[in-house]
Amino acid sequence: MQTLVETTRSTPSTTPALVELREVSFGYDERPILRDVSLSVPRGQVVALMGTSGGGKTTVLRLIGGQIKPQRGQVLFDGVDIASMDRQALYAIRRRMGMLFQFGALFTDLSVFDNVAFPLREHTQLSEDMIRDLVLMKLDAVGLRGARDLMPSQISGGMARRVALARAIALDPELIMYDEPFAGLDPISMGVAARLIRQLNQTLGVTSLVVSHDVDETFLIADHVIFLADGRIAAQGTPAQMRATEDPLVRQFVDAQGDGPVRFHYPAPEVAEDYRLPGGRA
Repeated sequence: MQTLVETTRSTPSTTPALVELREVSFGYDERPILRDVSLSVPRGQVVALMGTSGGGKTTVLRLIGGQIKPQRGQVLFDGVDIASMDRQALYAIRRRMGMLFQFGALFTDLSVFDNVAFPLREHTQLSEDMIRDLVLMKLDAVGLRGARDLMPSQISGGMARRVALARAIALDPELIMYDEPFAGLDPISMGVAARLIRQLNQTLGVTSLVVSHDVDETFLIADHVIFLADGRIAAQGTPAQMRATEDPLVRQFVDAQGDGPVRFHYPAPEVAEDYRLPGGRA
C-alpha cells in the first residue's frame, strides 16, 4: 500500500517534472518488477530512489534511458514518451542525459582525459582544442584536473567515481542519473561524492536522480525521497519525513533492522518437517 507523505519542501506536485512515470508496469517473463508505478522527478531537484534490493530502482533508470520499454504505462522525458521514439530521436534524447554507472565503468585502456573526452568526440564536431578546454573544466569541477594523464589503474576507486562524474557532465546534460554512487567508497570519498552531486546540481542547474542504499549520505543531499518495494512506491517525502515516518518498511530500511516487513528467513517448510529423518522418524 502506498504511503504518501506530505512534504514541506518543493515536491513533484509543485515543481514542473523533467521525468515522469505514469502507471508503469514492467517484468521479466512471469516475474513482475514494477507494478503501476507513477512518479515525478522535478526539474532542478535531487530525487533519491531507495528501497530493498530487487525493488525496481535500476529498472527505472533503464526505462528512462530507453534501454527497455514499459509493458504498460508511459515514461516521459520533458513531456515526450520515450517508448514512442525511433532510434535517432532516442539517441538525441540520451545526449540530454548523463549517467554515472555503479563503480564508474571507466574505459580501462583510456586515460582519465580521454575517458572524459570520449562523449565529446563521439557526439560533437568540436575541435580538439575546444575539447581539451572542456575536459579540463569538467575535471577541475571534480577536483581532478591534475590527474588528466593518469590511467584508471593508477587512481583510487573514489577518484575513478569522480572521473566518471566528469564524463557524465561532459555534454552538459539536463538530467544526471546515479546508480549507487556511494557503493564501495571510504567515508572521505563518500562525503566528497555526496557534496559533488549536490554542488553540481546547484551550479549546473541540472536534475539528479540518485539510486542508493546509503541512508545518511543520500538523505543529506536529497530534496525528495521515493521508496520502492515489491515493485510499488511504498512511501515518499522529504528526508526529514522519511526519518520520522512510522511506516514499518521505511523504519526497517532507515534503522537497518534485520527483520521486519522484509523477512530475515526465506520462506521454508516448518523446521520439524524439514528436519524429519527418512522413514518418518523425528
